[in-house]
Amino acid sequence: MPPRFYIALLHYPVYDRRGRVVTTAVTNLDIHDISRSSRTYGAGRFYIVTPIERQQELVRRILSHWQEGPGALYNPSRREAFGLADVKGSLDEVLDDISGRTGQRARVVVTGAGFSSGLTGFEELRSRMDAEGAPCLLVFGTGSGLAEEVTGRADFVLEPLRGAGSYNHLSVRSAVAVVLDRLCRE
Repeated sequence: MPPRFYIALLHYPVYDRRGRVVTTAVTNLDIHDISRSSRTYGAGRFYIVTPIERQQELVRRILSHWQEGPGALYNPSRREAFGLADVKGSLDEVLDDISGRTGQRARVVVTGAGFSSGLTGFEELRSRMDAEGAPCLLVFGTGSGLAEEVTGRADFVLEPLRGAGSYNHLSVRSAVAVVLDRLCRE
């Protein structure tokens, strides 16, 4: 059975705290933790998206260490998780890759803490994923959230995660894990 969903972690275009469109730095922890969550919940691929060539090289070195290098021998389960990870330069490259793998256009699902209208709930998205059969690309942002040029392309805006109070500032790797659990649990 083909995967129902894919994950993209965008480092560009995202907002900084002042609302400017920026490129954020790739972090090793995000790659590790989101790769493991992706494998645990059955994602088809996990894409780390940055247009900066030096950042792409860094990601390739990290992936190589765990996919083929000493890390692969040291920790086979980590190798398995990192087998889902890939680096791309843009959201369009990700969508083209998914289309090439599946023969279908992926439905773009944007995520973020600040969305308040036109929201799709977790149950509804899960039902649509099951009924429609088209792959979904869950897009997560870094920095202070996804830029309008990304959110404007969304087929769905996933409802924000809510905690116990008004504080709502999870790390992206934590948010990915919670979203995947809500979408994929039996």
